[in-house]
Amino acid sequence: MVAHLYLIRHGETEWSRIGRHTGRTDLPLTEYGEQQASNLRSLLCRATFSNILVSPMQRALQTCQLAGYGAAARVEQNLSEWNYGDYEGLTIDEIHAQRPGWDIFRDGCPGGESPEQVAKRVTAVLSEVHQMEGNVALFSHGHLLRTLAMRWCDLAIRDGRHFFLDAASLSILGHANGNAGAPGVLLWNAASDVV
Repeated sequence: MVAHLYLIRHGETEWSRIGRHTGRTDLPLTEYGEQQASNLRSLLCRATFSNILVSPMQRALQTCQLAGYGAAARVEQNLSEWNYGDYEGLTIDEIHAQRPGWDIFRDGCPGGESPEQVAKRVTAVLSEVHQMEGNVALFSHGHLLRTLAMRWCDLAIRDGRHFFLDAASLSILGHANGNAGAPGVLLWNAASDVV
């Protein structure tokens, strides 16, 4: 049984800095994002990982590499960020101007993915992870990791709107007293730039 599941969101990109939805646009980290990713070493230094999976997007790959785990990581396509479709590159204010009250965890994205489609992808990742032993690290993206955490905890996907993730943050999922029937959140949104 997997002991702990470490969720690591990529460092800052130009679009994440200004709040643009970045799904399939393959942006690199900013200089500050690179520093954030390097700072993750301090948060992760006490952990050993049996498996490290990373999104194929360069912002996640760079974060993984700068955190010191690039050589050991395996690319997992299902860890790609939510496909924002028509909302790619837009800020929340721009989206709300078109569609007031829009919530990605409820409404999905026109021309992109629905919550059910993303949930199916994270369920596939979790099925694989549940076959692993020890600690597992996932380097990925904000909305994807929030959806994955909801699936882990057997919560409704729409509840992901309450779980915020900053750039280059660390979250840890696990089980109460090692009981597979009691999954939960052990740490959420620990910032790399406070170390």
